[in-house]
Amino acid sequence: MKKLFFVTGTRADFGKLEPLAVAARDQGFDVNFWVTGMHMMERYGLTKIEVQRVQGVGVSEFSNQYEGDPQDVILAKTVLGFSEFVRDHQPDLVIVHGDRIEALACAIVCATNYIRCAHVEGGEVSGTIDELFRHCNTKLAFCHFVSSHSAAERVARLGEPKESIYVIGSPELDFHSKPSGVSIEMVRNHYDIPFSDYGICTFHPVTSEQDTMAEQASNLFGTLDASGKNFVVILPNNDPGTDDIMAAIHKLPTDRFRILPSMRFSHFSELMKNAACIVGNSSAGVREAPFLSIPSLDVGTRQNARAQSASITSARAEERERILAFLEKDWGKRYPASDNFGLGSASERFVEIMHQDAFWQAKLQKVFVDHV
Repeated sequence: MKKLFFVTGTRADFGKLEPLAVAARDQGFDVNFWVTGMHMMERYGLTKIEVQRVQGVGVSEFSNQYEGDPQDVILAKTVLGFSEFVRDHQPDLVIVHGDRIEALACAIVCATNYIRCAHVEGGEVSGTIDELFRHCNTKLAFCHFVSSHSAAERVARLGEPKESIYVIGSPELDFHSKPSGVSIEMVRNHYDIPFSDYGICTFHPVTSEQDTMAEQASNLFGTLDASGKNFVVILPNNDPGTDDIMAAIHKLPTDRFRILPSMRFSHFSELMKNAACIVGNSSAGVREAPFLSIPSLDVGTRQNARAQSASITSARAEERERILAFLEKDWGKRYPASDNFGLGSASERFVEIMHQDAFWQAKLQKVFVDHV
């Protein structure tokens, strides 16, 4: 029985990895989570609890940072922690996601110890420092589970053999394609959301724009306040610049803005399905929102070039009139569903690949492939 370890450092990557892990568990694999990063921090909702709720999997936890630690220190701590962990547990495959510093640390450990490492959702572009980490993970990984054919082409252009690249779609859509298991009334009651007509806003820091994050946050949330609309605001991640965003959020009037550090994934899914729109720079606005037919306003540079859809409007945080126009025109509107990131069947494709002998027999020694 192959031993699979999924590395999760945030509520966002857990939502993408959980469907793959559950499908692998149900197919008889020995499934485990290595939990670190924001999951372990009370300020961000102590979301390790969400991982602990998954039945039939192993869970190991590691605190890799103190509040305010710089990225390089977090990287070093995570490398040390994960190196000791894999020495004791000997995984057959480590699965990392995307572009976070924890994923990079674990991919480094796998590469230097000749452990198979699968990278989920590589080959995407965003235009920020996250893209640098993402492409580094691609070069360190043994194989690639990508969300689209365009992402597969970019991974190949980075010199990866095409037989190591699998297009499965975005795993979190597997969850959103099914009933959430809760009603919107249950969600509103559980999180004390007093309004039924609402948008969702999540605005994360962009590490290369730390000097302007306070101004961007002030402009965006000031405009949302001026719109007179109701919003559920999910607090940002812990990248540098988050304190400036938090300061702007905590100035918002509490009668129209419900501020939450995090949400259960099933509850967030139901909240999205009933939202009038999604605003901010989370990938949910350019990936889940188009899949669910919901209009979204992508603010700033964090998701630059990530996705195109008729339901997505782009604006800079200071473009007050453009933001207000979106809220007036698109509030509550529904668009044709987008299949740019799959149809919600990524986990089926993932376990199908896990059962192939050729996958496990592929050589670990990487070579650069010049595709002609």
